[in-house]
Amino acid sequence: MEHAYGLYTHIRGNQVRSAFLLIGLFFLVYVLVFAGALVAEAFPHGDEDVQFILWRAERDFWPSVPWATAGTVLWIFIAYKFHQSMIDALTGGELVSRTDYPKVWDALENLCISRGIPMPKLKVMDSDALNAFATGMNQSQYSITVTTGLIKALNQDELEAVLGHELTHIRNGDVRLMVIAMVIAGVVSFFGEMIFRMFTNTGVSFRGGSSSSERKGGAGAAILIAIILIVIAWLLSVVVRMALSRSREFLADAGSVELTKNPDAMISALRKIEGRGELRGATSAVMEMCVDNPREGFSNLFDTHPSVDQRVAALVKYAGGHDPGPLALPPPKETPEGEADENTSPASGDTKAGPWSEPAPTETPGPWGDKN
Repeated sequence: MEHAYGLYTHIRGNQVRSAFLLIGLFFLVYVLVFAGALVAEAFPHGDEDVQFILWRAERDFWPSVPWATAGTVLWIFIAYKFHQSMIDALTGGELVSRTDYPKVWDALENLCISRGIPMPKLKVMDSDALNAFATGMNQSQYSITVTTGLIKALNQDELEAVLGHELTHIRNGDVRLMVIAMVIAGVVSFFGEMIFRMFTNTGVSFRGGSSSSERKGGAGAAILIAIILIVIAWLLSVVVRMALSRSREFLADAGSVELTKNPDAMISALRKIEGRGELRGATSAVMEMCVDNPREGFSNLFDTHPSVDQRVAALVKYAGGHDPGPLALPPPKETPEGEADENTSPASGDTKAGPWSEPAPTETPGPWGDKN
């Protein structure tokens, strides 16, 4: 199996794609600005022919370019600085420490130490869903968020496999690429909605001049062109996200196996996550960054992730893993206290702190993690 974690060509390719995506973002904004100018000129000049309206729209467009550029730069700056806060507000992810979730913290720390990688921030969101995702634009921002449902459902090996998957996304530059794609989707949606509101708010004056527009068709044709431009911009934003290629998930699975040397753990983790990863309240952009995205597009055409079956088949074929097939999860435990003690600070229980206080501990949390 390809060593995804060392694919420098993939990393360089992501850096190039990031630059092209940013350039493409400005292009899409300019297309939407021109569409807005067409709508703005079509209503007051509904009795003119389409050439005149196009000329008026072009005349309005060029003075608007500096403002559109400044607005886009500001949007990118806000996304760069505050995208993590926005995602946390949507998902409820909270920054945690070793004392909060020692098993998860130690697993992540061990993986980072084994590769000499700076450890990203660890966040946990309270959700029964089984999922995880990585975010960030640079080393100081990188973070990995896991759900409480994932922590409870996966054993230690499976949890390490999922964390290795997300670390690979960070190392390969996939995370930065997905954040930029999310910014593009947000800008296109914002400008598209603004033009739509302009269209609906001025619809009365257009209907008032409908007799002239029926004669010459200038306003109708101009609005039709504007709608086509908006649809093209939206489709391009979707294509951009699809162009990031679903192969990044295969590469992240491969990188996890390279880190953990345990393909079976990655396979069983995927089987447990399969169909159980829906994050309520999360936008489609957030779901696209997750280990698994259960939201399907039209005939799988717009799916951002390959199916779990495809990913498992690749791990079996290239990494020598074994597929147990779809897995049923056991019912939740009646006493969550034991689970809380296993994943949170022992200080919350009535046991004494210290590595020698328990006669036969199942594990000894420490700076170097589990020994299994």
